[in-house]
Amino acid sequence: MKRIIAALSAVILASGVMAQGQVPKPQSISFSAIQGVSVGNAQDDAAGTGVTVFRLTVPGRAAVAVFGGGPASRETEAIAPERNHPLNALVFSGGSAYGLAASGGVARCLEEHGVGFDTGIALVPIVCQSCIYDLGYGSATVRPDEQMGYTACEASFAWDDQRSGNIGAGTGATVGKAAGMQQAQKAGIGYAAAQMGSLQIGVAVVLNSFGDIYSHGKKIAGMLTLDRSAFADSYTTLLHTTADNLFTSTTNTTLVAVFTNADFTPAQLKHLAQMASAGLARSIDPVFTTADGDTVYAISVGDEHHKVSANLDAVGVLSASLVEEAIADAVYSAGIDR
Repeated sequence: MKRIIAALSAVILASGVMAQGQVPKPQSISFSAIQGVSVGNAQDDAAGTGVTVFRLTVPGRAAVAVFGGGPASRETEAIAPERNHPLNALVFSGGSAYGLAASGGVARCLEEHGVGFDTGIALVPIVCQSCIYDLGYGSATVRPDEQMGYTACEASFAWDDQRSGNIGAGTGATVGKAAGMQQAQKAGIGYAAAQMGSLQIGVAVVLNSFGDIYSHGKKIAGMLTLDRSAFADSYTTLLHTTADNLFTSTTNTTLVAVFTNADFTPAQLKHLAQMASAGLARSIDPVFTTADGDTVYAISVGDEHHKVSANLDAVGVLSASLVEEAIADAVYSAGIDR
């Protein structure tokens, strides 16, 4: 929290909204306080997989940055700065590439609710999705499908379900898999958010990493010894292995979404996503390997009349700190001994 307060104190809003010397006291807030986004979840607990839908109440500008070597994604080109299609929903799921089927159900749900780009013939919702690999945690043959995506999207209309831990896309998330699942630990989905004046930033993380997890320099989850009595070291295991499949097995992926009411362009949002990835680098070791598909989205939410001007670098620094907090939340809310 100290890092977040320090970062927040550096935020100076532009255009006279907030002048230097008049910076209000920073506040840590619930993710549910972020205006313009509603969360819905669905999962199969027995199979160990699920879907989380972040539905934008107003279509928003968005961008994405991919850092890992094995992403599974849908429609990310639609939000590239040179295209800039307004986003209706972001979907995180398990199931690896199979899980991409969930977006079909999300799009169907949105269409039924009158949400989407009007082509003159039909509404076409703009839905982006990224998936984690969780096939090694529960069932390898049960994956998020169209119905699960539809159920999660419907849930986002019923209530804003920003619960942390083993829910939605975090149901099958694990960490510390350098020696395989037998020495891994459970993780999940986590949240963190902050506000300064009228500026809001919220972060959601589905933590499913190859590497070990640290919070303020202390290891809090990751690879265990064979008897699961103590921590082992993913970093050392990676350095000393000669097994090719350790490097080529894309069985991980951590997903991040940064939501803010800052009035950023798609190009600025792309840079924000890149800056927010510093939180991954500070919390996960090793990170951004070929065995991960680590992906960060940045999304400007809310009505255009209620967005605020903000310093991109300050928001980026704060977002990285919130990523660290959300990662810790994903660990502690999931139960690290499972």
